[in-house]
Amino acid sequence: MVRHILQMPEGRDGRLWLHQPRGYVHPVHHHDELELNFVVRGTGRYLLGDRRYDIRRHSLVWLFSRQDHVLLDTSPDYAGWIVCFRPELVKRACQQPDTRLLLDPDPPGWFCRQVPERRALELHALLENLLAALPDAPRFNFGVGFALLSAWRAYLDADEMAPAEDVHPAVERAAWILRDRHGALDVPVLARQAGLSADRLSRLFKQQMGVSLTEFRNRLRLRRFFELYGSGRGQGMLAAALKAGFGSYPQFHRVFRRHVGASPRAWRAKGQAAKPE
Repeated sequence: MVRHILQMPEGRDGRLWLHQPRGYVHPVHHHDELELNFVVRGTGRYLLGDRRYDIRRHSLVWLFSRQDHVLLDTSPDYAGWIVCFRPELVKRACQQPDTRLLLDPDPPGWFCRQVPERRALELHALLENLLAALPDAPRFNFGVGFALLSAWRAYLDADEMAPAEDVHPAVERAAWILRDRHGALDVPVLARQAGLSADRLSRLFKQQMGVSLTEFRNRLRLRRFFELYGSGRGQGMLAAALKAGFGSYPQFHRVFRRHVGASPRAWRAKGQAAKPE
């Protein structure tokens, strides 16, 4: 899978932002930095090998440096903090017995828990303050170490969550192929590459991912369209739609209207340069 090189701010021990999906589709990837995800609103799914994390408001997820991961699906209102910690910071901060697990590049088990309301609000406020401190390197670096240990303590104190059902290898492979190909494959071709019949793959995908294979593929195509179309100055809507994997303009129109709530032409006429989340 892809080793992603994060653009870390110079002189900072970490990076954080409030992630709100806006069309760009990340491939399956991993990176050297320990990553924390904390969901503010909405729902989504992370896929990590044979593990699946179903996340919702106040879910706290840890992703380790050798774990290939991908955010499979997010609700339209999804927003969540992402914090990445430099390996050097993790080594300095995690010397106590209850924190050393964070030094493991791929520990066994599930690392997704649901943080109680009061603790979640405290963590959200801490991350907001940390983001405000970003221009001040010494203050930020002190704060990001504190945030690392505070988030880990909040995780340890949270209740265990029952792990999601293991993902069938063919479903896992199909999801990865679709993400890497931006939904460009037809279901029969995808099924052959995943090693199952189209009917069985479709049934398993809906059962284990909570969304139909066709719907999942259409969402990827739509996100790819927004990435290609941009402000509309580079190419027309039809060209971008076909490059995104839609077979025809009527198909693109139908999917677009269902997800955006307006026809492509009406959306463009309103001057909506921003992509819907």
